[in-house]
Amino acid sequence: MKPLPPKAKQWGNVARRGARAVTREDDADSRARDDNQHGSTMPPEPVDQWVREDGETEWADVRRVAQSDRTTEGRRPAPKARPLPPDVAAAIRKAADTATAHHREVLVTKMEEAVSAYDRHRFPEAMKLAKSVGEETPSVAAVRELAGLAAYRSGRWREAVRQLEAYGALSDDVEHIPALMDCQRALGHPRLVANLWSELRQRSPGPDVLAEARIVAAGSLADRGDLQGAIALLATAGAAKTLRNPAERHLRQWYALADLYERAGDFPRATDLFLRIQQADPGAYDVADRLEALGADRPRRNRKRTATPKSTKQGPE
Repeated sequence: MKPLPPKAKQWGNVARRGARAVTREDDADSRARDDNQHGSTMPPEPVDQWVREDGETEWADVRRVAQSDRTTEGRRPAPKARPLPPDVAAAIRKAADTATAHHREVLVTKMEEAVSAYDRHRFPEAMKLAKSVGEETPSVAAVRELAGLAAYRSGRWREAVRQLEAYGALSDDVEHIPALMDCQRALGHPRLVANLWSELRQRSPGPDVLAEARIVAAGSLADRGDLQGAIALLATAGAAKTLRNPAERHLRQWYALADLYERAGDFPRATDLFLRIQQADPGAYDVADRLEALGADRPRRNRKRTATPKSTKQGPE
């Protein structure tokens, strides 16, 4: 089976889009890059086969990128870290007000290096740098956010929970609750996943965040063998609805629901959903492989049925 494209790793991982607060620039191109980076994925790269593997397979592509960077870094200079947004740099300096002026600038530079490492998919390095800055500036939400996202992308679930919970407390932002749910799912804490899902629904999140969290909640139910409950959670929320112009969140929910149907033995419904995804985006995720495994690798065609005329004969000749 071909490896999933980076975009297909975004299942249940809204936070992989990146730390927008610390990487935002003023130009529109920068904002577009930031929105599309789910590091996938968004995704949200979705789960591969809807099986949590605690980072061993899920982050294989990340390790390959990091290894490629290491093998070539001796032949090319490292990209220069771009300056932090002024408000983030000012917040770091203010939080480290007891440090010397020189050390405050060291912290700002270190955070710039953390952002640069994150942008280059060097997530363990980004986590280490941002965590170091966060230890001296624990009240800066953007620092805790990047540390949490980098830990999440590195498969360091407990560290990601610690940092993202701190970020949520500082910012009252719900965007990364699906990532927290995903971490708790990876750690084998279904009750905490359910609590976070309940909390999120009461806080009126945006449709992308809500869809991502619903996928994780359904996955948590499936982990415990409740496939029908997982299917109901997605299907009753409209995930199975046919749409003329589906958004990325709809494709992700269709994929998750199709996978659940396949696991439950309902192959016709699984096939229909995978075909729907393929029609909307022929290169999406590993849909072609899933359809091939289901024996439906070729798109269905509408064929006109020729009615068989009724015989006027009353019996055999």
